[in-house]
Amino acid sequence: MSKNVHNNNKRILHNTLLLYVRMLFIMVVSLYTSRVILNCLGVEDYGIYNVVGGVVAMMGMLNSAMSSSTTRYLTYELGRGDTVKLSQTFSMCLQIYILVSILFVIVAETIGLWFLNTQLVIPYNRIAAANWVYQFSIISVVNQLLLNPYNASIIAHERMGIYAYVSIIDAILRLIIVYLLLIIPFDSLISYGLMVMIISISVTLIYRIYCIRNFNECHYRYNGDKVLFKQLISYSGWNLFGSVAAFVKGQGLNILINVFFNPSVNAARGIAFQINTAVYTFINNFYTAVKPQITKYYAQGDLFNMQNLVFKSSIFSFYLILILALPIIIETPQIIKLWLGQLPEYVIPFVRLIIVISAVDGIASPLMTVAHATGKIALYQGLVGTATILIIPISYFTLKMGGSPVSVFVVSLIVAILCLFLRLFIVKRLVNFPFWKYTYKVFLKALFITGMSLPLPLYIHVKLDDSFESLCISVFACLLNTLLIIYYVGLEKNEKKYIIANIKNKIKRKL
Repeated sequence: MSKNVHNNNKRILHNTLLLYVRMLFIMVVSLYTSRVILNCLGVEDYGIYNVVGGVVAMMGMLNSAMSSSTTRYLTYELGRGDTVKLSQTFSMCLQIYILVSILFVIVAETIGLWFLNTQLVIPYNRIAAANWVYQFSIISVVNQLLLNPYNASIIAHERMGIYAYVSIIDAILRLIIVYLLLIIPFDSLISYGLMVMIISISVTLIYRIYCIRNFNECHYRYNGDKVLFKQLISYSGWNLFGSVAAFVKGQGLNILINVFFNPSVNAARGIAFQINTAVYTFINNFYTAVKPQITKYYAQGDLFNMQNLVFKSSIFSFYLILILALPIIIETPQIIKLWLGQLPEYVIPFVRLIIVISAVDGIASPLMTVAHATGKIALYQGLVGTATILIIPISYFTLKMGGSPVSVFVVSLIVAILCLFLRLFIVKRLVNFPFWKYTYKVFLKALFITGMSLPLPLYIHVKLDDSFESLCISVFACLLNTLLIIYYVGLEKNEKKYIIANIKNKIKRKL
């Protein structure tokens, strides 16, 4: 392993750990603050805040599409070492975000304002407060849009530590909000919306100052390059199609379930997605650390190391999902009962299937990064996005023929597997990626490790009762069994040596 590759791997590991610490801290604070804020605002005002925020949150699709575009282009130019083009790209991205922000404000203050005041069901005496919150939300969205180029620079430079530090500041400020809501004499809903907006602006200022001081490209200079403008808009447009496809799939299935069944089934789906989000967030942190390296290898023309990183990140992401998800899948009934105090109908198969779908999508994510690195995403987003949207009509006919709510997730799983090989085919075409080698070393290997990890936890699950102590024993045994199988069967010799060497270095530093 070359020194450069070794340093890159250490950076990925370091950044992943920082992102995990950040995520755990945010989760703990969010669990506490959400509970207190609900009590302070009351159910009605809390619901109004979420509904009003949801009107502008639909901008998240465009925001996500453009953010991916910005990160890709900045990381690519950084990988090439072209500082002039890097600076031009940053400035052009910022100009596009300013233009989008202006268009967003126009739409939000016309159509959005009309929708808020005429279509949403809000008590008459809370309309004024809802309008204040709406204006605060618009400012927050614009603020987030203008922050994206700076966030993309941080990711491109792989400075994940700043996320951990700013997250601590953000969490402390949100705890202060909780305290202030308890003592301020003004309208709680308006006060909460105002304070959330102030935090959003404060965090943006911190990131902006950090980027300007540390990255030369973050000093804005007007750029009139029409070719670059068209490239970025075209790339963002295809990304937007992919984001819309994912949105249509998620909301479409929710509507289908509501049309064919009662709201309790939608509630079961919501519970399942909450659990899945917690699992997938762990994996997403790993990818945030890996993505820049894949793009940089491509930009440098180092396809060999790029392919190796795709292989390793695909299988390692699966291992992470397996370690976290297998105990949840096996002990779903007990975990749901412990969490909610009840076991809603369909929630068990929903949880299990959704997590398996996430595992398949997780394996495929590095392939998506390769496609994005090339900049040629029209075919990729066109085929994968269309396949994703087709889940809706297929699920509709399945339910029309008498299928249960579980059938829509079975359809989603089949399409997810199809999309994995579709992505693999497209990447093979783009960069001559080894199709069969990936199938063997990642997909089939993942199935083999899963098969080996299942028997012992299932045996323990069947033999033990439904007590809390039995749940703890089962989860611990499952984790230990999975870790040992991954280490002794799933890892190659050089990977074992690398892990042992890192553990020894950590111990020596502490001693």
